[in-house]
Parts: sequence; C-alpha cells; structure tokens
Amino acid sequence: MENRATVLIVDDTPENIDVLAGILRNDYKLQVARNGDMALKIVAKANKPDLILLDIMMPGIDGFEVCRRLKEDLSTRHIPVIFVTAKISPADELRGLELGAVDYITKPVSPPVVKVRVKTQLALYNQNRELDRKVKEQTDVINTTRLQIIQRLGRAAEYKDNETGMHVIRMSYYSRILGLAAGMSERDADILMNAAPMHDIGKIGIPDRVLQKPGKLDAEEWEIMQSHAVIGGEILGEGDSSELLELARTVALTHHEKWNGKGYPNGLAGEDIPIEGRIVAIADVFDALTCERPYKKAWPVEKAIELLESEAGIHFDPKLVPLFIEALPEILEVKERFKESLEE
Repeated sequence: MENRATVLIVDDTPENIDVLAGILRNDYKLQVARNGDMALKIVAKANKPDLILLDIMMPGIDGFEVCRRLKEDLSTRHIPVIFVTAKISPADELRGLELGAVDYITKPVSPPVVKVRVKTQLALYNQNRELDRKVKEQTDVINTTRLQIIQRLGRAAEYKDNETGMHVIRMSYYSRILGLAAGMSERDADILMNAAPMHDIGKIGIPDRVLQKPGKLDAEEWEIMQSHAVIGGEILGEGDSSELLELARTVALTHHEKWNGKGYPNGLAGEDIPIEGRIVAIADVFDALTCERPYKKAWPVEKAIELLESEAGIHFDPKLVPLFIEALPEILEVKERFKESLEE
C-alpha cells in the first residue's frame, strides 16, 4: 500500500472534496487543499503529489493561476494537472490546456470517468518518468565514456612530453579546487576539472626534436613549442562543440597567457584572459614544479608557493594566487592521493 500514488484534490467546496475522496481513497493516497494558496504550499513540500485534481473557480487564486505557477516551477512542472469544473467554455478549456493541464473532468463527476482519467494520466506520468530515468542512465554512460577518452588523450599528450599521466589528473583536481574557491558553482568547477586534462593536447603536434630536446630551446624551437596552444585549440575545434569541449579549447588556448600580457599565443592580459585559463595556469605550474621528473628534482612546496607569490600580478592572477594558497591543505591531499610511483 505504501507504493500507492498520491493525488492532491484542490476544491473550495467540502462536498466536492468528499465525493472525489470517496471515489479515489481505496486506490490512492490523498492530500486535500481548500484553496489555491494551500495547494501551492502542499506542493512545495518534499513529498510532492503524483497528480493534482484542480478546481478552477475558487476564491483568491483560481485554478488557472495555480496551474500557471506549477508549470513555471521546475520542481513541480512535471506533475500532471486535471481540471475539475462544473462548466467551461471552449476558450477556457483551450486556456487550461495551454497552461499545461493534461485533461478535464466535468462536474458532477462520474466515478468511473474519474477513476479511468486518473489511472490513465498516472500511467503516462510513470511511463515518462521511467523514460527519463533510462535517458539519464544512458546519458551518464555516454558522459562517463567521453570523460575517460578526454582524460586519456590528455595523458597521451603528457607522455609525449616526458611527463607522467598523473600530472593531468592532479592539476585537474587543483583546478576544480581553485575554481570553487574563486566562486564557481559545483557544476562549472566539475566541467573545468574535466576540461583541464586537455590543456596541452596540442603537444601532440610538436616535433619530438623540439619537445624532447634536453637542453634550452633556441628562438626558432621556442616559437614551434609555443604553437602547441594554437594546435590544441584547432584539435578541440570550435562552433557546435559540447560545452565541455568548448571549455577545453578555451583552456588549451589561454593557459599560457600571462597576467601582464607577455604570455602566448595572443598576448592577452589581466581579466581579458578567461578565468578558466588563469586557474589552469596556476594549477599546471604548481604541479610541474612540485613533482619529480627524470630530468629534474621536485621543488619543495614552500619554494613553489614562493614562486606563485612572486609572480602574482606578473604571470598569475593576483586574486587567484592567495585563494590557491588558502586551499593548500586540500591541494596537498590531492597531491598525495595521486602521487607518482617515481616519487614513492
């Protein structure tokens, strides 16, 4: 019995409520409201009804207005509404349907009609909910697969550069932490975290003689190396891409820009650099400095922080650097969790 659907009956006449309740109480859990205000308060609670039987002519807020408000609210717009009315013109009937009602029942009500209409609309409602669940389930699978592909592509670029794959994982988490500290929503910070692994995907297009040169690059080689930002943007494309790939492209193009305008590829300065690029710049440099590689020792965290502080307002956003330092305990937890075997 606990799995029975809940029907909310809204009517200002007690006798009408009693009639509908008598018809439905053996099959459904019932809620009752004597006016529009009470109905909206009931629906605002956590345990929402599965269907609403709504009178039109009521004092105060009438049924049309109740329906309009329900359909404007994302948390209640999915609940099917059946108008129950004594008399209605074709124009009023059309108005109700345009507001989002699914059906009408005419007073005085016929018990078999009420039962069939309610049963039919609840069946459609449950069918739609199950369809939404399956769509969400498949969407989650697709999104998970896409994220895994993006992470692996990001790691592929790092391996080509003699980096280790864990770098992109760590700096992605650092980016999320800093994004939240900077005021991003959970959703936007998550998208940034999933876009960040692609920041250096353009290195795939850089010749090994340049990318893996052990010594200092000459002017021509440095120009070639800098082109990886533009190559990354081209790989990730633009236009009708997904939100995730659009952000990944932004990050690839802007994470080497500098606050003072002396970065590359476009010499952007200050807040003209998208905040996602400014965030990833800090996360990327901090992880690169503090991790050991075959060609260098890891910097102590304190020394890396000193560099970030000294470059605030020059290389890095001066407002983001203090936020990164404030979040250092969480940053270091991530660093430990995803440490390299080289460092163990």
